[in-house]
Amino acid sequence: MESPAPAAVIVLAAGAGTRMKSRKPKVLHEIGGRSLLVHAVTAAEGTSPSELVVVLRHERDRVAEHLAEHASEVTVADQDEMPGTGRAVQCGLEQVAASEGTVLVTYGDVPLLDPATLRELVGAHESAGAAATVLTARVPDPAGYGRILRSEDGSEVLGIVEHKDATEAERGIDEINSGIYAFDLAVLRDALGRIGTDNVQGEMYLTDVLSIARRDGRSVHAVVTDDVMMVEGVNDRVQLAQLGAEMNRRILERHMRAGVTIVDPATTWIDADVSIAQDAVIQPGVQLHGATDIGEDALIGPDTTLADTEVGAGAEVVRSHAVLAVIGAEANVGPFSYLRAGTDLGKAGKIGGFVETKNAKIGRGAKVPHLSYVGDAEIGEGTNIGAGTIVANYDGVTKNRTTVGKQVRVGAQNVLVAPVAIGDGAATGAGTTVRKDVGPGALGVNAVSQRNMEGWTMRRRAGTAAEDAARAALDSAARSAADAPASTDAQEHKEHEQR
Repeated sequence: MESPAPAAVIVLAAGAGTRMKSRKPKVLHEIGGRSLLVHAVTAAEGTSPSELVVVLRHERDRVAEHLAEHASEVTVADQDEMPGTGRAVQCGLEQVAASEGTVLVTYGDVPLLDPATLRELVGAHESAGAAATVLTARVPDPAGYGRILRSEDGSEVLGIVEHKDATEAERGIDEINSGIYAFDLAVLRDALGRIGTDNVQGEMYLTDVLSIARRDGRSVHAVVTDDVMMVEGVNDRVQLAQLGAEMNRRILERHMRAGVTIVDPATTWIDADVSIAQDAVIQPGVQLHGATDIGEDALIGPDTTLADTEVGAGAEVVRSHAVLAVIGAEANVGPFSYLRAGTDLGKAGKIGGFVETKNAKIGRGAKVPHLSYVGDAEIGEGTNIGAGTIVANYDGVTKNRTTVGKQVRVGAQNVLVAPVAIGDGAATGAGTTVRKDVGPGALGVNAVSQRNMEGWTMRRRAGTAAEDAARAALDSAARSAADAPASTDAQEHKEHEQR
């Protein structure tokens, strides 16, 4: 049966995260291609809540701007000077219009938490008719965590005791508090209004809501997750890396179980929003970022990085880097190529070794095979761009566009000085600098007869190593020329004597 949707989810993201030792707010640090906060919001959205509130304080404007960019439907609440998780939730509730139902409370630094677990928590909470239900986990080493105190029959939660306050017997409990709760909304509002700050920290503790609910004769329950990593939070960069590696492992496993071959998971990193079709092969050393989309039977890698790039079915991308590019079906890229934003390679096209492209549409079956730069250009179907060709697109002020038609043959070592057009079926000679349009079927050349200026180095590079080398070579050639007749005469005399 489908789990009921909560009336609201409140995500707590007000903390400073000082242990990160960073100028960036903790919740904006990233793993799996998303910030910690966006991971948390995505999990919350997966429960289909009527309202979703994120509570902010530290670097409020910066975090709010990030939310506006990545989760525009979220409502922002501001925590005031009063500290504590209880006060943070109270501030969040001020933005919730509902008066009844279930409210989930979660955190902006728990990136592996998933919607299914939150839906399970809501379902269990509402089925039990509980005032509060806490998500818990059992761990082999619970040191430092709050322990769950259960009733004798284990059906209800009597309370939560922090490690520092626990007795020796209580420290032996392996069930810990994740800090993630489902509350009856009316109970939560009432209890928060009765919580004080009479404690060592001078804070409003959210856990006090459970005690108040118990005193009022209401039940408190728990849902145990067997996946402890799911409720782990990030407090420093060590934990950021650990959870990042675990998230990546889970992402890779999901793709492999869906029919993707990942040759070496140890060297492969794939972001959460990447999609890969069945029978694609990911070679070692590959990084797939952002909204990259890989088609079926595609071969990616080794040693390739793609960001927000679309790769068509059956395409191959080897030892290359692409950002905001489209690579058509059956196309071939690499090795050692760089596809910058706006590159669109057509079906069965080729971008070969040591090629850079930018804002370039390269047509079906067209090829840029070797050592070239193609920027702000359109290359027609079936055209071949010769080795070492440069599209000179920038005049110092404006990026100008070059158009090369269908079935064109551009010679090696060409420079196409934009704006310029080469018509369908045309060709250019090797070494040509194309400064004006070449019509359809025409041959564009501008080479001149070679002229050697003898003695140029001695006149213009006097006193250099180049002059020394040139003089030595000329002297050697002169000696060889002087010796040649004598050698010839001696040989003829020897042959005469033999006769």
